[in-house]
Amino acid sequence: MNEQQQADMAAATRLTREGRLAEATAIIQRSLGSPPGTEVPPTASPAVTQPQHPPRRQPGGEAAALLGRFNRGGASDRSPHALGPARQNNPIRARIPDLLRRLAHTAPHADETAAARPGGQFLQRSYTNAAGTRAYKLYIPTGYRGQEVPLIVMLHGGTQTADDFAAGTRMNELAERDTFLVAYPEQDRAANPRGYWNWFQPTDQHKGVGEPSLIAGITRQIMTTHSIDDRRVYVAGLSAGGAMAAIMAATYPELYAAVGVHSGLPYGAAHDLPSAFAAMNQGPPPGAGPAVDGVPLIVFHGDQDRLVAAINADHLAQQALQAITMAVRSQPARHRATTTSGQVPDGHAYTQTTYHDAAGDTIVEHWTIHQAGHAWSGGSPHGSYTDPQGPDASAELVRFFRTHRTRP
Repeated sequence: MNEQQQADMAAATRLTREGRLAEATAIIQRSLGSPPGTEVPPTASPAVTQPQHPPRRQPGGEAAALLGRFNRGGASDRSPHALGPARQNNPIRARIPDLLRRLAHTAPHADETAAARPGGQFLQRSYTNAAGTRAYKLYIPTGYRGQEVPLIVMLHGGTQTADDFAAGTRMNELAERDTFLVAYPEQDRAANPRGYWNWFQPTDQHKGVGEPSLIAGITRQIMTTHSIDDRRVYVAGLSAGGAMAAIMAATYPELYAAVGVHSGLPYGAAHDLPSAFAAMNQGPPPGAGPAVDGVPLIVFHGDQDRLVAAINADHLAQQALQAITMAVRSQPARHRATTTSGQVPDGHAYTQTTYHDAAGDTIVEHWTIHQAGHAWSGGSPHGSYTDPQGPDASAELVRFFRTHRTRP
């Protein structure tokens, strides 16, 4: 199987485990209908979260072999016509229901068990407004007794789910350690068939409309139903979720005290699919994203990311510094930068650049993970699109968030 088909198998596995068989079937049908190496059609969302290497968690055994046999051309399907539309008549296609059953039995129960492991409550909730409905998972740690605590909103990447993202980032374990709530909004497959947040759509880049209104609504709903310190609410995301996190910070700066973007893109980087692919490959166009009320930023990016160019992290940092400068016009626009290097034992080296304002407070942290691709740094192999050999991005996010609160 090629990388896209491996990712499709992982997505189909997650949907099967969740009982969403129609969606899993649709993904497998798309995978079986495209020869190896076929690009994502332009009507699909940008493949922002596909890594350069296979996902670390793969469906095992006969199910993967069955799909692999189809993609190579099985014994009953070796004619030249098998590479074109005639694939639709391939007998293996009729075995999709059997493939789904095999996925359900052979794939590890990684998403749900890993996400729930810390011992708190992991609740299924939803929020609805004029823009639609989005489901979300909410982790409540055992140390929560109704006291005011922080809230972190985590936005997954494409093809991922709330359970998968929780497992890969281990954020629930950190919530158990430090007592804060974690929300995982989940993209609706009706809004995007492959589960990408629509960060490149103009209708999803503004306050009060589209997906930003839904994510902000989820945030405020939790602030209403639980005791949340409204000065310690944060948002972070991976890839397409990272791009959407940047949009949330730009459109709702009064709501979020700090933002974390991992392998994402800056606000205003694109306005349609062609410009999205251009930004992913080359960075955003000059002047992308008007400066707004500044929100402190921590950004992570692998310098070998071939799907979202690392130059996007540079633009994110510059955009944040510009916005923060405009937000504090009464103070001198001086930023002091310090750079340190490190090495994960038996893992990746990294460079961390920290920007301080005139008062000495940290306003931007920029982490470059050397020789790393498009994956959550330091994440768990129980989740998809993670790189356990990198520095622990989740722990660094929590540390950075802990030092920031919204201005009074």
